[in-house]
Amino acid sequence: MSKEELINVRGGGISASLLNALSRGAQTLYNFGATCGQIIKLFISGRRCN
Repeated sequence: MSKEELINVRGGGISASLLNALSRGAQTLYNFGATCGQIIKLFISGRRCN
């Protein structure tokens, strides 16, 4: 391809790998929040895991 043709090439829309990365990121944030919630709950209640 010539340089002019390469300049006019446009990428596609949403790909499966992008959706996969977004879902993994959301899952990581959810797990982080759940872990923080557990730590706060244990700290407030004064109990500890054995």
